[in-house]
Amino acid sequence: MHSNKYRIDPIYRWLKDISFDGDIETISADASFRSYYRLYHGNSTKIIMDSSRQKESLTPFIDMTYRLSSAGVTVPYIYEKNLNDGFLLLEDLGSRDLLSLLDEQNYQSYYSKAIDEIIKIQRSDTADMLPYDREFLISEMELMQRWYLGVYLELELDKSDLDIIKYTISTISDIVLSQPQGVFVHRDFHSRNIMVQDGDRLGIIDHQDARVGAITYDLVSLLRDLYISFDRSQIERLALSYRDKSGLVVDDELFIRWFDFMGLQRHIKVLGIFARLSIRDGKDGYIDDIPQTLRYIKDIGSSYSEMRPLLDLFDKLGV
Repeated sequence: MHSNKYRIDPIYRWLKDISFDGDIETISADASFRSYYRLYHGNSTKIIMDSSRQKESLTPFIDMTYRLSSAGVTVPYIYEKNLNDGFLLLEDLGSRDLLSLLDEQNYQSYYSKAIDEIIKIQRSDTADMLPYDREFLISEMELMQRWYLGVYLELELDKSDLDIIKYTISTISDIVLSQPQGVFVHRDFHSRNIMVQDGDRLGIIDHQDARVGAITYDLVSLLRDLYISFDRSQIERLALSYRDKSGLVVDDELFIRWFDFMGLQRHIKVLGIFARLSIRDGKDGYIDDIPQTLRYIKDIGSSYSEMRPLLDLFDKLGV
């Protein structure tokens, strides 16, 4: 079931050592250097996470798995660990991700369920986790200037251009940090990382990069998904339903402002990440998602005077 024998020979040897056998099927390689395989073992299936090219990601994944599970979030159970070689044997949460199911008729129901999961995630233990602080927010957004404008589009920026980008990044960071902080942030809570199981129960994957940060980060990752979009007014209504469910006391306008600027931070960052994935890592599929990312930045940004200089710069540059 798998042709790349060289890559998985070490996995077969490890499975033999821990008395597992069966056929292996490639599932995917994600945006990182991890690969995933499905192991058919008897009448059951399990998932093999191959982080042999990124072994340092295993310990955070294990740590965050335990934190989330303790908060009642459905995450893959870890059956076996091989930290030396970079392998984990995980529970199989199935092959139906939320993206494959979402449509105009069901998105509000599914998003409401996912918002309930965000509230559980935010109750997870955050002791000793890395913060989503100002320095990190800025460093993420700077990827846009370097990789998207500079390397991918090969644009030459003058001092006034750079000043506009610096001002915008700083302003966005100020607004993001003005909202409540200190909750567990998955950091990639979108429809491809939410698995839909029997009975429409939701399982969460790809949580190894979690940090402590702002209340709207995972919410905007979900509702302003870069792979699918729905009516803006309904999305804002769903965002406000999170506010109500979580017990926050803040008016609609201010909460949506927090939500919008958190999305702008994320989408500006993602422009750089998608360009870097293509140019540095040879993962060209993400380039197709840049137009949607730009649409979010322009559509949402046009509502706020703080974003006008950057949007005018984009127009000048032909972005």
